[in-house]
Amino acid sequence: MNFKIIGRHMKESLTSMVRNRWMSFASISAVTVTLLLVGVFLVIMMNLNKVADDIENDVEIKVLIDLGVNETEELQLHQKVEKMPGVESVKYSTKKQELDKLVKDFGNDLSLFKQENPLHNVLYVKAENPKQTEKVAKEIMTYKGADKVSYGKGKIEKLFGFLNISRNVGIVLIVALLLTATFLISNTIKITITARRSEIEIMKLVGATNSFVRTPFIFEGMWLGALGAVLPIAVVTTLYATLHDKVTPTLENEIVQLLDVMPFILQIDLILLVMGVVIGVLGSFMSVRKFLKV
Repeated sequence: MNFKIIGRHMKESLTSMVRNRWMSFASISAVTVTLLLVGVFLVIMMNLNKVADDIENDVEIKVLIDLGVNETEELQLHQKVEKMPGVESVKYSTKKQELDKLVKDFGNDLSLFKQENPLHNVLYVKAENPKQTEKVAKEIMTYKGADKVSYGKGKIEKLFGFLNISRNVGIVLIVALLLTATFLISNTIKITITARRSEIEIMKLVGATNSFVRTPFIFEGMWLGALGAVLPIAVVTTLYATLHDKVTPTLENEIVQLLDVMPFILQIDLILLVMGVVIGVLGSFMSVRKFLKV
């Protein structure tokens, strides 16, 4: 197929869109609403994944060292934990440092501040693989000198469970929205084919091939989908950039961070554009295959 014929098909597809402007408007509007919701869900889901990764990678095992051990036994425990398979890092914190953290968090009015420090020296242990945190913690519990071992068991599992449910619900909603938009574009092309049935029959009588007849409708679906993606791309880009600028300063020293605007938002924009074109072409193809009797 040469460029002249492709240009003719494109012109026909644009003419058909103008001729059926109200149905085209309805299809573009459906794609716009669909992709706007899809864009919002994608931004939320991908940031939820980032949050999950940040939290997972920050999970530490807190080992309270027995108050009854001497310095030599404490050092032996420290070295033993460091040599454990699957341990990435071990950080030692004295009970004075632990008290300083409490004072920083709760203020100098802590009654403990003026009393003998009852806190433990602590080892903060990070596993190489966050999923192995529980296994490493259980092994440390068996070591002499480890008084208590904690790593947020239960809370972490609940958080990840919530994030997984949120992701699954988001995926289901996105698929449902895309199917709805595809169906609406399919109906638009169906009406166009019905209106041009006589013209199509004449084209077939003079020797037009199936692909020659089908191609303008495929282009029409592509235009509808691409145009429907323009507004969602603009809205999602603007809203996320604004949200990122306002939220990022408040999370400056926190574990959890939003994804950087670039290149994240460009990836989202590209996904929305491709989705728009794909559902447009798919809707056209479905309609042509089902209703175009050639």
